[in-house]
Amino acid sequence: MAKPPSGERSDHAEQIPPEPLLSDDELDRLDDFLDSEQVGEDALDLISAHGFLVALAVAPREQPVGVWLEELFQGEPDYASDAEREEITALLAKLRDNAMSVLEQGGLPELPFELTLDGIAPEETPIGDWCAGFMEAVFSDEAAWFQDDEEAAATLLLPFMLLSGLFDDEPDMAELARDAERQEALVAQLPELVLDLYLHYRVPPETPKPKPRPKSPARAKNAGKPKKR
Repeated sequence: MAKPPSGERSDHAEQIPPEPLLSDDELDRLDDFLDSEQVGEDALDLISAHGFLVALAVAPREQPVGVWLEELFQGEPDYASDAEREEITALLAKLRDNAMSVLEQGGLPELPFELTLDGIAPEETPIGDWCAGFMEAVFSDEAAWFQDDEEAAATLLLPFMLLSGLFDDEPDMAELARDAERQEALVAQLPELVLDLYLHYRVPPETPKPKPRPKSPARAKNAGKPKKR
């Protein structure tokens, strides 16, 4: 199994403050709706939905809105009106789009929890819920995440898998889960790990610029001379 990152944060991460993806009022509105009886019991809550939508911003290919809404809600919510449907859908899409914009500029997304475990198991904290939501988005289009470079994808996703608590039954993952110090370091590094994934999937590697062709002796000799008319 690939090893998770060491947890050492770079100077880049420490210098850039994370950017909120929605205002507090917008997050409260989504929280109220996702916590209401208008959605089914299997729908993601605000924390899990936040992780889910950030993963969509990172994902190697975009899914149609209807597809990821179905995955997030696990059915059709009981909207009070068409206006409410448009409002909630727009807020969810805005969170995803803002995450994409922040990451595109090399920024770090602000996550809706403190970046510390305080000795608590990740799956018993909002951190575990957020990472589980992130992994739900990965599972929804797993082939796209792993098709080009499975080993690199597994390495980059390992911290999210570990902190989600969804893989604790796997022997290798259980061993990593016992390293509380490593987990705490990974939590502190989560925004930067999201950026690493975005750069891996969304930013093509730079290709070297072609070198100029050397001038032939004749051209070099005649360079700068006026042409005969």
